[in-house]
Amino acid sequence: MPEQLREDIRHLGRILGNVIRQQEGDDIFDLVEGARRASFGVAKGERTLDDLVGMFRDRDTSTMIKVVRAFSHFALLVNLVEDLNDENTRQEILDGGAPAPDSTLEATWVKLESADITAEAVAETIATAEIAPVLTAHPTETRRRTVFDVQKHITALMQERHDIASRPRNSRTEARTREIDRAIQRRITVLWQTALIRVVRPRIEDEIEVGLRYYKLSLLRQIPAINHDVRHELQARYGDAVPATAVVKPGSWIGGDHDGNPYVTAATVRYATTRAAQTVLKFYASQLHKLEHELSLSDRLSEVSGELIELADRGHNDVPSRVDEPYRRAVHGIRGRIAATQAELIGSDSVEGTWYRCHEPYPGPEEFAADLDVIDTALRDSYDGLIADDRLGRIRSAVASFGFHLYSLDLRQNSESFENALTEIFAHAGVTEEYRALDEEAKRKILVTELGSPRPLIPPHPQNFSEETRRELEIVAAAAEAVEKFGERMVPHCIISMAQSVSDILEPMVLLKEFGLIRVGDGQPRGEIDIIPLFETIEDLQAGSSILRDIWDVPVYRGYVRQRGEIQEVMLGYSDSNKDGGYFAANWALYDAELDIVQACRDNQIRLRFFHGRGGTVGRGGGPSYDAILAQPEGAVSGSVRVTEQGEIISAKYGHPTTARRNLEAIVSATLEASLLPVDDLDHPERAHEIMREIAELSRRKYATLVHEDPGFIEYFTTSTPLQEIGALNIGSRPASRKQTASIGDLRAIPWVLAWSQSRAMIPGWFGVGTALREWIGDDPERLRELRALYRDWPFFTSVMSNMAQVMAKAEMPLMELYASLVKDREVAERISAAISAEYDLTIDMFLTVTGADRLLADNPTLERSVRSRYPYLLPLNVIQLELLRRYRAGDTDDGVPDGIQLTMNGLATALRNSG
Repeated sequence: MPEQLREDIRHLGRILGNVIRQQEGDDIFDLVEGARRASFGVAKGERTLDDLVGMFRDRDTSTMIKVVRAFSHFALLVNLVEDLNDENTRQEILDGGAPAPDSTLEATWVKLESADITAEAVAETIATAEIAPVLTAHPTETRRRTVFDVQKHITALMQERHDIASRPRNSRTEARTREIDRAIQRRITVLWQTALIRVVRPRIEDEIEVGLRYYKLSLLRQIPAINHDVRHELQARYGDAVPATAVVKPGSWIGGDHDGNPYVTAATVRYATTRAAQTVLKFYASQLHKLEHELSLSDRLSEVSGELIELADRGHNDVPSRVDEPYRRAVHGIRGRIAATQAELIGSDSVEGTWYRCHEPYPGPEEFAADLDVIDTALRDSYDGLIADDRLGRIRSAVASFGFHLYSLDLRQNSESFENALTEIFAHAGVTEEYRALDEEAKRKILVTELGSPRPLIPPHPQNFSEETRRELEIVAAAAEAVEKFGERMVPHCIISMAQSVSDILEPMVLLKEFGLIRVGDGQPRGEIDIIPLFETIEDLQAGSSILRDIWDVPVYRGYVRQRGEIQEVMLGYSDSNKDGGYFAANWALYDAELDIVQACRDNQIRLRFFHGRGGTVGRGGGPSYDAILAQPEGAVSGSVRVTEQGEIISAKYGHPTTARRNLEAIVSATLEASLLPVDDLDHPERAHEIMREIAELSRRKYATLVHEDPGFIEYFTTSTPLQEIGALNIGSRPASRKQTASIGDLRAIPWVLAWSQSRAMIPGWFGVGTALREWIGDDPERLRELRALYRDWPFFTSVMSNMAQVMAKAEMPLMELYASLVKDREVAERISAAISAEYDLTIDMFLTVTGADRLLADNPTLERSVRSRYPYLLPLNVIQLELLRRYRAGDTDDGVPDGIQLTMNGLATALRNSG
């Protein structure tokens, strides 16, 4: 560990210790210290886990909760200083003259130049580019604003402390250092006395606000900045033929994802869209206010255009002192119109004062952008391009990035729910009595007929439908209202989960037609909303390309895709495929599906955009975004990629402007490189694909013997992990299961992965791979050489193995075996825990054999350092969680028990950083 990082961790740990001693007394401080020393003893092999377990076996719950809080706060502080030191180290390396590393735009420009890419290729790629981080809700990431604020302030204070340490040491710098340490202690004291999690289940509105907080922390500035830089660099290098479009177009699922979430309603759609618009409009107003003060240029000192004078005269700003300041008067008028726009779209109570009422609201962001263009042109005509490129340039880029909508809200629902709603609607309208009972051909015929007809199926006030159907209709109606108010980019995507047939894809189009999101003219549906099938299970992934080929043969749908610019978006589900077949089988099923879908698009002259439903953890598709995008097959990116962002990963990526910029660059750089440079440089791709299919099948079989075939597995999983508590406690707004069943298939992917990560088994990220590799290689040295070559030369296989190593490094079999003690059937507990441990050992052995590495994280020393240094601090959280689970399940009525379990879940998720 670098000395500066070690010292920062120790320093903040000492301050946290002082706060604990001050707030809770010596006894609690001594217990925390004792737990820390015992944990380090376990890490060094000098103590056993039983020693640590014994420390808390008979402790009262309130005392244990204080220990949990101590180690949870420490995890937050470690995250903070690791990020700070990693960024400082990165900057020092670059300042020393090192070339820009991969995943940066600077490195991408060099690669594109050396590859001699044509301007036409760049222009074609950028014309339809859509690079979208899509934020989603997550049960362990409903962090309170106070926590964000404390992290931000302590980060700034620690950076200042670093800066002072680099200066000569004297009484002045020592005094300032003491002031900084007092300020840090004050912030940590506030943190200590603030509940890390709320006492009630978070509402979707709370989750929406958490998502919006990242825009205020970083994304409102960093997304426009990167869009500006990409446009500027590409046009400078390849000419004005490159479109001046924003490539990063953010999205959100929070409030619109109603797949299995009864708490998503028309009200949450309205809240999500209205708050997004309000956030961006307030941002514009704030930036315009600052711009108005900055543009003090006088028309007595330089000529200005007639267009600017006209714009200034419309500004209703007759202050005598501004008579010669047309820029200020023009900006004042624009600011007034933005305030009037906010009042009209959000409500007059959202705007301070009444001064704006003499201004007309903007009908849309295009008119707002046009007024800003007038100011930009006037400045450049007066040789003031330097001024135009500053705040005005940032505002113009923000408008191109966000419009009046800020982000695009996706609607997502499962195919069964769409079918159920249409069954009621068709019966009520006299189309057919039992639509869901029809065969596929009959369903298609009805759907095609309705999509070619403008007639409505739903009465103006549909009261005769079931509550579920009314809810579906109200959600679509709210989406249509949002599009009408905030623009077509507000709700531009409709995603169908579990899409398994042509009718599954056509069904939501009929509902969208009822509310004007799809319109019919001359027998042909048209609209601005993408219809996106989501292929999730391994079986669905294998069938995906054939389903797409079938639906493109339906003229009414093919015509719809044509008027959408021949673009078809397809979403790939990483979570359910993993739950279905295990880590390796899911990863290959996804890649194989992409190969088939890419070919299907080529055969039908359709432009493809993939939406990757990745979670934070490796078991749900997580891992470095740059590597993941470059590991896609050729033709799978084509200038566009959408990726879900969720869990603690959101905070790690977008909680600070610097990390937000770096992670946005990684996505953009990878997308440009994957679109414009050669990928999959394999001599014999067919052989590589054959090998992967064979290993995937072997891995799937091994995984199935545990998850799908072992009769004790359900009992083991549900009792050796906190799965039951994830569903019972106030963790996240979404139910843990789609249905009230005990089926693994109905369980949501987040609790599936979260539960395994809490118990530190983490089987979704590795189980079955060791057996598959051993059986495929056998005693054949040639096969081993083949795999080693693929690991060296093929980004897909390299990424799969590297990501697996990352999650295995965070797994702990001794802890997993402790959790197995919760299983009442001891034969089941011992059999399954032994099977998991044996496969874990075998998988590590095979990983080292294939990669030639001497340890799991040999290729990632930064992560290796982080995992190793964090290990001791995680142990008390796991041990206390285990004890509290025993008490909770034994019927302990102490209110602190469920609260403590939730705190341990949150603390472990924070420390692991990608738990779900």
